[in-house]
Amino acid sequence: MAEGAAEASGENGGGGDSGAGTLERGVAPIKSRYLTTKEQFHEFLEARGQEKSSRKTKAGDLGGHDPAGSEAKRIRLEDGDGQTEEAAEYREEPQAQKRARGQNKGRPHLKPNHYDKNRLCPSLVQESAAKCFFGDRCRFLHDVGLYLETKPADLGPCCVLFETYGRCPYGVTCRFAGAHLGPEGQNLVQKEVVPAPPIRNSLDKALQQQLRKRKIHFERAEQALHQLGKGHQPGSTPPATVPEVMGAEGTPGQDNCDAQQAPRGPGAGTPPSIPEQTCGPLTDEDIVRLRPCEKRRLDIGGKLYLAPLTTCGNLPFRRICKRFGADVTCGEMAVCTNLLQGQTSEWALLKRHPCEDIFGVQLEGAFPDTMTKCAELLNRTIEVDFVDINVGCPIDLVYKKGGGCALMNRSAKFQQIVRCMNQVLDVPLTVKIRTGVQERVNLAHQLLPKLRDWGAALVTLHGRSREQRYTKLADWQYIEQCVTAASPMPLFGNGDILSYEDTNRALQTGVAGVMIARGALLKPWLFTEIKEQRHWDISSSERLDILRDFTHYGLEHWGSDTQGVEKTRRFLLEWLSFLCRYVPVGLLERLPQRINERPPYYLGRDYLETLMASQKASDWIRISEMLLGPVPPNFVFLPKHKANAYK
Repeated sequence: MAEGAAEASGENGGGGDSGAGTLERGVAPIKSRYLTTKEQFHEFLEARGQEKSSRKTKAGDLGGHDPAGSEAKRIRLEDGDGQTEEAAEYREEPQAQKRARGQNKGRPHLKPNHYDKNRLCPSLVQESAAKCFFGDRCRFLHDVGLYLETKPADLGPCCVLFETYGRCPYGVTCRFAGAHLGPEGQNLVQKEVVPAPPIRNSLDKALQQQLRKRKIHFERAEQALHQLGKGHQPGSTPPATVPEVMGAEGTPGQDNCDAQQAPRGPGAGTPPSIPEQTCGPLTDEDIVRLRPCEKRRLDIGGKLYLAPLTTCGNLPFRRICKRFGADVTCGEMAVCTNLLQGQTSEWALLKRHPCEDIFGVQLEGAFPDTMTKCAELLNRTIEVDFVDINVGCPIDLVYKKGGGCALMNRSAKFQQIVRCMNQVLDVPLTVKIRTGVQERVNLAHQLLPKLRDWGAALVTLHGRSREQRYTKLADWQYIEQCVTAASPMPLFGNGDILSYEDTNRALQTGVAGVMIARGALLKPWLFTEIKEQRHWDISSSERLDILRDFTHYGLEHWGSDTQGVEKTRRFLLEWLSFLCRYVPVGLLERLPQRINERPPYYLGRDYLETLMASQKASDWIRISEMLLGPVPPNFVFLPKHKANAYK
């Protein structure tokens, strides 16, 4: 699931091309003295931008970087259609054929490979005592002096990793290496710095090798799937019909597959068929699996739930939202088949920061066998408080394979997935659904009682169908009807929450809580506004500080070398494509701003506030240069939400 706004430009007629004249329907009501035209808006930004760039060039702040030259290499959006000059050559569709919305037809898939050029060998970066394993066949550089000659200049005097952990693992490849390199080029260490708690749920190399070689055994999943093969629904068989299983020590009633289950933690990569020796007496919890009624309860009623946001809901962004008051967080949607194959990029979506006290992961899949095995794998290897099933993803890539929203029409498979996953998990199982697939055919009220009987601990309902996407407002009246159908199972509501007034109205429907998605992307301080019941007229400098903290968190998460810096920049730019839709409180004629109202062209109270309101990618890149330095010549950015529909 993700709540990124794909076709937000079409939300109830919202348009961003309004000038200083009469505001049309779907346009935010901004005070007339701030309104301007499109031409005046961009002329103001270009004039001030050239003035600031000329000052920096004269002062030599950017080390001879030519803003005019790099401007030609940047991506420029046309009039909001999401297409660029660079992307035009990839788009060869005939004019007569109407472009399908949200299908990402014109977005080129460019995998950056320039990071491998003049790259230092990892054995030298990590200062390993052993020589390079590949020897003369290694394709990376082994001459540190030659590498430093081609390395770009440092981006700043301080290294976030060095200040946070006392040591930067990237050594001379760090783009802030001057902060932690000695006179002879050695990597310095601050022994007095207490390292921050490590990130949890990382993929163990031994486990990854076992997954790739398919040496992991899924006893509990196979037992649940075996019951399916006999026509029994897992978890619904009476206890009297369950055969007694002899345990590892011959103890009646002990589940053998549970006794062989590997514990969580660093040693989770060991083969689960080998029971771990214990030191100390065994307890009932060690040898007896919890029944569904004895599972740990998921008590998050009344808490603010940050939705699992694809692309933008990364770990640095979740840290920002936690700082502003988010109570529950969930990782980005992870595809179960990719997790079972041990893909590093997919397992990275499961990482958990220590500040995330209530954290869950979201899985996407279409078949009971892969979903059940993935659930058992995560149950034994990572630390989470709940597992969520994505039944709300509307994009064709997922829907046509039978996953996401398609499961709402595949009730037999849906039931098998929920029951089997609930049987192998020791943590609560939650489900995220939409109102239905077709616009006027609601299915949620029929599925909710079934989900309650199948064992779901909580359900989140997004008040739109798959066909609606984001072109209409969420149907909170229907969500109110579904609260009764789901009772006593808690139901969370989701859709169009952008202020504390929206939250108060949503809670009046009887939902157990609200899930916030696009509202957090537009203003992550929304959680503070809800808890303090006020509107925060946040200044542009405070918003820039939030972005600066995001870049620091991003460098910690993705690394401080060239590849990590540019990855941080890409996710920052993706987030800026949503932040530009926020209208400061002090500029509005009436409060609050509604999520379906697009801002017209306006001049802010200062230059930075105006720059943050721009919907041009070149202006977003200009903001990123304030935080991460100049962009490289081969940098390409195409915002996904301009060409692709988010889930």
